[in-house]
Amino acid sequence: MSAHFETKLKALGITLPEAPAPAANYVPFVQVGNILYVSGQISADKDGLIKGKIGDGMTTEDGAAAARACAINLLAQVKAACGGDLDQLVRVIKLTGFVNSSADFTDQPKVVNGASDLLAEALGDAGKHSRSAVSAASLPLGVAVEVEGIFQVY
Repeated sequence: MSAHFETKLKALGITLPEAPAPAANYVPFVQVGNILYVSGQISADKDGLIKGKIGDGMTTEDGAAAARACAINLLAQVKAACGGDLDQLVRVIKLTGFVNSSADFTDQPKVVNGASDLLAEALGDAGKHSRSAVSAASLPLGVAVEVEGIFQVY
């Protein structure tokens, strides 16, 4: 059972959910050597899907909260891939964030900061990563944000 990273998460008021099951014909993660590729995690929390379009009914702050939920779901997948031990995580290598946003919205990086900030706060230096943040005309199930990640594990 993880202690170090999950203790930090609990101090932030976060308990990782069960890793979400895939919604289609793909696997939630693939490990090649010590690199773990985690499929895109859509914005969802204990209350369900976080839906909407940033810049059209949702604020940048709403989007950042949705991206934060994606990061929590990414960590749940990492924990599942590591046999329930989140401390097998060495570092976050890269995130790619997709933001369901209006055509004139240009603050995608500020939205994806919700995921990046959570990972840095919860994991310290291990949470610092490279990143891309792009706009999408729509996302699966109408969600606001989707984030995929690449991680180094033991």
